[in-house]
Amino acid sequence: MRLSVIIPCYNEVNTIEEIIEAVINAPYSDKEIIVVDDCSKDGTRERLKSLEGRVSMVIYQEQNQGKGAALRKGISAATGDIIITQDADLEYNPSEYPLLCEPIMQGLADVVYGSRFMGSGPHRVLYFWHKVGNGFLTLLSNMFTNLTFTDMETGYKAFKREVIAKIKIEEDRFGVEPEITAKIAKLRCRVYEVGISYFGRTYMEGKKIGWRDGVKAIWCILKYNLLR
Repeated sequence: MRLSVIIPCYNEVNTIEEIIEAVINAPYSDKEIIVVDDCSKDGTRERLKSLEGRVSMVIYQEQNQGKGAALRKGISAATGDIIITQDADLEYNPSEYPLLCEPIMQGLADVVYGSRFMGSGPHRVLYFWHKVGNGFLTLLSNMFTNLTFTDMETGYKAFKREVIAKIKIEEDRFGVEPEITAKIAKLRCRVYEVGISYFGRTYMEGKKIGWRDGVKAIWCILKYNLLR
């Protein structure tokens, strides 16, 4: 099976070269790498231009739209059998692609989520209230989808291409995670969750998600489970 790795990025000049190198060296030789730059202002775009020969495609957004918009653009260009979402900030390790892909390759799953709260891999100890908020959002989402996720908000996901192609991503920003979760539940996909390592970063190191995104996520859980 061929992999398509979608890397949305925004102002990741300090990590973009390293994450691309890690994805290139990750397991599975047959993979395409699609980077979507969301109108970075810190030199990421210039760095990407020097790296274009190392990846399959670089898409440059002409205005900042958000992670959801970047994923939408990248997924629409993907041609692989399995599509993986890979953040550009080094929080998720590309060497763990086999963990995500194995349930799909074995014919067991249509979608696999990489959980930061399962497994025995290393996990950086960081913000208590982030974990509380993530747990609340995951619980609220589970109540509506009747699924048993431990980490609905994870940015590390794998999809069969024919499954993600059925999902019209509407959210432009971080609301994309609860949106996709609600929509795969309505499609009655076979969903698995696997434990992954997690190398979280601080706000000083470039972390972007905040409490306003948590409030928006609550709205998206209600919107895509009850109103669509």
